[in-house]
Amino acid sequence: MKKSTVIRLIVCAAVLAVGITVGILTGVLNANTIQNLNFNPLVLLRLVIMIAGVILVEALVVFILGLFHPESHRARSLISLLSSFMKYLAGIVIICWGLSIIGVNVSTIVASVGIVALVVGFSAESLIADVVTGAFMIFENQYNVGDIVEVDNFRGTVSSIGIRTTCITDPGDNVKIVNNSAMKNILNRSDRLSRSISDIAIPYGTDLEKLEAGIPGLMEEIYAAHPDMMKKPPVYLGVQALADSSVVLRFYVNVDEKDIYTGARVLNHDLLLGFRKLGVECPFPQVDVHNRD
Repeated sequence: MKKSTVIRLIVCAAVLAVGITVGILTGVLNANTIQNLNFNPLVLLRLVIMIAGVILVEALVVFILGLFHPESHRARSLISLLSSFMKYLAGIVIICWGLSIIGVNVSTIVASVGIVALVVGFSAESLIADVVTGAFMIFENQYNVGDIVEVDNFRGTVSSIGIRTTCITDPGDNVKIVNNSAMKNILNRSDRLSRSISDIAIPYGTDLEKLEAGIPGLMEEIYAAHPDMMKKPPVYLGVQALADSSVVLRFYVNVDEKDIYTGARVLNHDLLLGFRKLGVECPFPQVDVHNRD
């Protein structure tokens, strides 16, 4: 049995338990009410058909929603939220319709729920906070399915947004499930272009002015080779550090957040080959040995 199925069963059982408790406390469920319940074979058959029909409709709606793969992250977020909402809605419909079929006056129960609504509300405070926070995040467009976010030092792509939780998947396919109310201090790295940084070391003996004269042409060549990844030609920032055995030059290129690591690797590769064409080799540690004789 899938984990999601187990969770849905637990939620339905919890709702049923709360409903029975409320019914007993409000007097809606008493000995007379129980005696009036119908459990003949025809009623049980209607109950089974109703449950099967609701589950079928819910599965069909979720299946249809899953057929859509919009490019817009916001549209994908709404589809994910609707799929999650349908599962909860199906459970509520089954409980209410099922009670009606077996002879329970659901409207009376709903009218009587107000007596203990405050108690139930306090007990479900975290659940309500998750639902409300999730709704506000969608309306305020703080993040969407497909966005790359960072939460509590965990960086990954938002894979789904539900009524209560948000799932974030990192590059290693590890999934972090976070309650919507805990999605605080979010760093949405998809809002703007990201920078892939490359530090290249050159020997101290290099003619820096001559090398810098050839860098603009090299930047255009690198950009022409990767226009699908790089948004603009790479930029030369200048001398980053004077290291023990080399002069470190820094470059960066604007890319989408999903390509930030790939962009750095590609830039390192092309700069290494480009510098060799310009007659500059990357340095290596050297040791001078002096003989007294």
